[in-house]
Amino acid sequence: MIASGGAEAATAADTGPRPRFGWPLAGTPRPVRRFDPPPQPWLPGHRGVDLAAVPGVEVRAAGAGNVLFAGMVAGRPVVTVGHADGLRTTYEPVHPELPVGARVTAGTPIGALLAGHPGCPVGACLHWGLRRGEEYLDPLALLGLGPVRLLPLDVPAADAAQPWASSVGRRTASRSYSSGVL
Repeated sequence: MIASGGAEAATAADTGPRPRFGWPLAGTPRPVRRFDPPPQPWLPGHRGVDLAAVPGVEVRAAGAGNVLFAGMVAGRPVVTVGHADGLRTTYEPVHPELPVGARVTAGTPIGALLAGHPGCPVGACLHWGLRRGEEYLDPLALLGLGPVRLLPLDVPAADAAQPWASSVGRRTASRSYSSGVL
C-alpha cells in the first residue's frame, strides 16, 4: 500500500496508513490473466490484468484523479482515469457513467462492466491497465501486489565495483520486495 502524505496522514495515524489505490471492483477480485508485457511495444502481450466478475457489476476508480477518456477504442468501451505522477489507469469493457473531466476519488463508481472481453474464461472480466507515459506497468503494483524480485542482502565489494556482474551460481541470502511503489 502507498500511504498518502500531509495532514491526511497525520489524521490517519490512529488507523494506520491510508491506501492511495484500491481494487477497481468490490472486495478482492480474482485475477484470471496476469500482466505479461511484450518484449517490444509492437509485439503481442497482455498489457494489464483481467479480473473475474459478472456483467453489470460496478467498476470503481482505483485511485483519485480525473476521467481523461470515456468512449470506444477498437470497438470496445473504455474509461481512462489520469492520476498523479503521470499514471493512467484504464478499465474495459466498461459502460461509462461519468463524463470526461469528472473528478474521482479511490472507489468512485465510473461505470458498469459489460460482458465480452476477448479471452475471458468466466462470465465477464474487467481488463484493468496501467501506464506511465508510453510504458505499460502492472496495475497490481498499485496495490503492492506486483511481481516479487529477489535482491542480495550483502553485495561483496568486488561486485559493488561491477554492478553488471551476475550472481548466478552464488549462494547468498536475499530479500524480496514487491514493486508496489511506482
